[in-house]
Amino acid sequence: MKRDKAVEFESLSFLYQGTAKKALDDVSLEIEEGEFVTWMGHTGAGKSTLVYCLNALIPSFIRGELKGKARVLGRDILQSRTSEMSREVGLIFQDFEAQLFSTSVELEVAFGLENKGMPRHQMKDIIDESLCLVRLEELRDREPSTLSGGQKQRLAIASVLAMHPRLLAMDEPTTDLDPVGKWEVFQLARKLQGPDRTIILVEHETEEALSADRVMLLKEGRLLREGSPEEILSNSKLLLEAGVAPLPVAEFFSRLGESLGQRNGPPPLTLEEAISEFRKRLRLRPSARQFLEGKNQGSGKGSRKKTALKMERVYYCYPSGVEALKGIDLEIGEGEFVAIIGQNGSGKTTLAKMFNGLLRPTSGRVGVFGQEVGRLSRRELGRTVGYVFQNPDHQIFASTVFEEVAFGPRNFGLEEKVVRRNAEEALAAVNLLGYEDQDPFILTKGERQRVAVASVLAVKPQVLILDEPTTGLDYLQQQFMMKMVASLNQKGHTIIIITHSMSTVANYAHRIVVLHEGQVLVDDTTRSVFSREIELERACLRPPQIVRFGNQLGITPLTLEEMLEVTESKS
Repeated sequence: MKRDKAVEFESLSFLYQGTAKKALDDVSLEIEEGEFVTWMGHTGAGKSTLVYCLNALIPSFIRGELKGKARVLGRDILQSRTSEMSREVGLIFQDFEAQLFSTSVELEVAFGLENKGMPRHQMKDIIDESLCLVRLEELRDREPSTLSGGQKQRLAIASVLAMHPRLLAMDEPTTDLDPVGKWEVFQLARKLQGPDRTIILVEHETEEALSADRVMLLKEGRLLREGSPEEILSNSKLLLEAGVAPLPVAEFFSRLGESLGQRNGPPPLTLEEAISEFRKRLRLRPSARQFLEGKNQGSGKGSRKKTALKMERVYYCYPSGVEALKGIDLEIGEGEFVAIIGQNGSGKTTLAKMFNGLLRPTSGRVGVFGQEVGRLSRRELGRTVGYVFQNPDHQIFASTVFEEVAFGPRNFGLEEKVVRRNAEEALAAVNLLGYEDQDPFILTKGERQRVAVASVLAVKPQVLILDEPTTGLDYLQQQFMMKMVASLNQKGHTIIIITHSMSTVANYAHRIVVLHEGQVLVDDTTRSVFSREIELERACLRPPQIVRFGNQLGITPLTLEEMLEVTESKS
């Protein structure tokens, strides 16, 4: 049975006002009503611009030159108002915090319903259902500003779901969600999909994209390729061309097949398929466990030489009454690379802010290189512990990149020649030399993130804390960012990252601290923690796909390369 078209774009091009390069360049695509489609591609590929076209934000509010034809749910967006389109098209923006403005979680979800003129008694069931779908029912009376980043993202989703839109478009809706939360969003999308509701997800996560009906890859404003998830996600070279991370098990079998001279059709995509295929024709090398155990030497808390950061029985209660930390004991050694992970609202950011004095414990002691934080001045702490916020826009304020990066050293009273030298070294470290005179607010999200890192590096702190350093970055940008951070660790900096990207943790961190409901649930080497999947599930966490693959075979590889090294053919 032929279905109506939910989205019809024909030769669509768009040039943002004041720019020289087209954000969309001759894009033609169709999406049928009731389909679940995922748009993927590098940062700047045109994904968000396409989303803005769905409810006439382009061209009604976002200025620029639009050419081509665009029909959404039968309406010509060139002749439609956003206020009209928004009744049937629900958007969740990449900058989800910009959508939140009410004084309570419940009122946020009720806002759209009130604007539709729905009677109050009819709202209750819809609000309850929407909050339940995103696991926020117990936080209905909280102010949105007191929620964690992931909880705010869930709230933005709930507020749009309550409107029951015919077309729901979510622009990177899982960036701040814990791993189980990411999986739940895709399962929710599949649940919401139906003959009368079309779903479009913009996403970087390849494993979750298997849930979609179709995947569309965009590159530099053009539609590079479209097809079924099996067709697109099995092609690692195509994904890399589009700046998307290949699916780990598919990449494993593709690379192994090349090294063994075997080409046996498309690689498996799911964990179950991969395990079955492995057991048919592959096996672990006899020395696999010893090889991986040898990789653990020199990492983790057992190798530290000097205590850099320490917490003793730390409690923290916010003015709202939310108890975020409940008796934390933690010690981090100089030169360690530690990942702090946990579900949304587990206390990760609260804990990290203790180390540079942004928050002071309700009770307990926090020490930095043997000195109690409460007895150190802001200046002393700032020189010792650098903090890069989850959203770079929360710390960028200067009119040029150089002034932004130079602010810290100048504020500490360093001579101008030292300020300039420090700023240039910091910009070189993040590959931004030549950007000194640019306005940081017109840079891409990834570039602004690097400016924020450089502004902290220019002070030359001994400890660097990065809150969600890969959020909003595409695969290649994530690799660049984390290689830069790893190089700083190799030069002696103590690194702490707060992240929901389990692949980032597996590839770079030596040690993991898992928080759960304000307490330390697990604290051990990365390999040891990722081998304990049942404990991680309690904290809504899942190891990366390649790690789960190895765990089922009785070993715990942290990277694709490790898995390749311990595998051989049965023949």
